[in-house]
Amino acid sequence: MIALTDTSAAASAFDRIAETYDSEFTTSMIGRSQREAVWRKATTVFRSASRILELNCGTGEDALFLARQGHVVTACDASWRMIELARERKSNEAPRAAINFVVLRSEHLHQLPQTEQFNAVFSNFSGLNCVADLSAVSRQLLERLDSGAPLLLCLSTRFCAWEMLHYLFRGNLRKAFRRCGGFANARVGDQRIPVFYPTLHSIRRSFGRSFRLRSVTGIGIFVPPSYMEQWARRHPSLFRFLEWLDSVLAYCPGLRVLGDHMLLQLERV
Repeated sequence: MIALTDTSAAASAFDRIAETYDSEFTTSMIGRSQREAVWRKATTVFRSASRILELNCGTGEDALFLARQGHVVTACDASWRMIELARERKSNEAPRAAINFVVLRSEHLHQLPQTEQFNAVFSNFSGLNCVADLSAVSRQLLERLDSGAPLLLCLSTRFCAWEMLHYLFRGNLRKAFRRCGGFANARVGDQRIPVFYPTLHSIRRSFGRSFRLRSVTGIGIFVPPSYMEQWARRHPSLFRFLEWLDSVLAYCPGLRVLGDHMLLQLERV
């Protein structure tokens, strides 16, 4: 096992919320709905058994899913407490699963053993939005991947229609447009951390000519962000209708980058 200490603001913030992360997001209606949309895409992208590098794995929900699909997973996160909980989950739920949980920032992939090579990369739910320079991550991934290796990366969008309408209705202009400048200090638990909101154009530039963007899928275009969980529970029929709209319009140009997240499929050229 690798255990590399991280003292970044983001790591500290996620250490603090690790205990309640699953109850507040993973098992919530909105969290489950958005994650299952990502999983449906993952099953089409990661078809044959792969050695997958997962970035920002949290408490291991996605790593366990991928391992159950027959993949070998090295799952990294900057938060030591998230990794502790992920290891506990693996021990309790799938002790034989081919997963190695590693305390490691996405910017520090060079600290993995040089022998560690992968043929797929996965990152879910905005972990990469905590990275100021995605090109640094891209360069390190380039050294770890074979030609043709798929990457499936889920990031928060710069323009979230639900968020803008939600806060405009409440007269909070600052929150309504907080993502639009490309950077914001977001509250995670009782701390504020820097969060970056790249556009598709800037992501293409960061990954350069060595990676090709294959598809963009909207996640949470009509399904609202997770802070509207209570609203979703009060309107289950409407929520199911919004889920259906997401499934129908997830690939629609324009709309697909206006959801809570966008799911990018790239390929190592």
